[in-house]
Amino acid sequence: MMSQSFMKGNAVKNASDAKKMPVRPPTLEDVARAAGLSPITVSRALNTPGIVRPKTVAKVKEAVQLTGYIPNMLAGGLASRRSRLIAVVVPQINNSMFIDTIQAITDELALRGYHMLLCVSGYSAETEADIVATLLSRRPDGIVLTGIHHSNELKKCILNAAIPVVEIWDLTPTPLDMLIGFSHEKIGHAVAGYLLQKGHRRFGLMWTPDQRAGLRHKGMMEAFERQGSVTFQEVSIPLPATLRRGREGLAQLMDSGGAFDAIICSSDTLAHGAIIEAQDRGLSVPEDVAVVGFGDLDFAGCTAPSITTISIDRGRIGREAATLLADKIEGLPVVNNVVDIGFTLIERDSA
Repeated sequence: MMSQSFMKGNAVKNASDAKKMPVRPPTLEDVARAAGLSPITVSRALNTPGIVRPKTVAKVKEAVQLTGYIPNMLAGGLASRRSRLIAVVVPQINNSMFIDTIQAITDELALRGYHMLLCVSGYSAETEADIVATLLSRRPDGIVLTGIHHSNELKKCILNAAIPVVEIWDLTPTPLDMLIGFSHEKIGHAVAGYLLQKGHRRFGLMWTPDQRAGLRHKGMMEAFERQGSVTFQEVSIPLPATLRRGREGLAQLMDSGGAFDAIICSSDTLAHGAIIEAQDRGLSVPEDVAVVGFGDLDFAGCTAPSITTISIDRGRIGREAATLLADKIEGLPVVNNVVDIGFTLIERDSA
């Protein structure tokens, strides 16, 4: 049984605790002390669990989780050297939302002599934590994470690994280490303000349940509340967002009997589907109903009508993230560890 004092001394709940933590990653000896076992027994339980009693293996696993220990799968002689590997974790690559960022990271890292290892986590915090633990066991020189909302287990692994980390696609004054992003709440304010200024008051929302989209939703709701005399109805769209789901989402809104001036979508893909569905129902966009997306994906300016959306400099996110990581790995000064790249509302035909 782990002592309460040990648990309190090693628990890391947020990034601010990082300053209080030692930079030395947890060792096998730390795990042994936590488990009340010898280092040899711990090593056997981790490397050859089949020859160790199940109760002992369970005790070692509990100690590993408690301390945040990361087994080193590299040979001892290589463990102290740079791997020249940067791990990048993104939620999805089945649309072009993250592709430009990934490509920019790859290109910039190549110029500095590093290689990228890409992993896709979906939108599950548990999956992301499992992936990061596996990645860290290979001792990358740095890691890129998407967003700022992570499980406590992941934060513990990251902080104990003591390697440079860049979070992207979000904004906070207290990142785990470094951050390149923008404010999703401000985007929500901007979209709502733009449509309200045009006189729209009846809104349909088509939204996916990921955390960053949720922040944009929160920003819109705040703007609607300040305005008053606004009605809205929304449908939740399962991840990943697809054109088909965009059509189905608008059909659900229209079939509910609601009347809408504007449809706001959490991605350009959903907005494209909504436009097709509206036209198939004999509605004119934007004369009968306006449509707004997010992301300024490559097709957004080519649809008929073209899609009003929010543009993010996705390539810049990748270049800045790669540069910050390489600089910190190589001991160069990092002047700003938080970079807000902002966003641009692109007015097109759909709204």
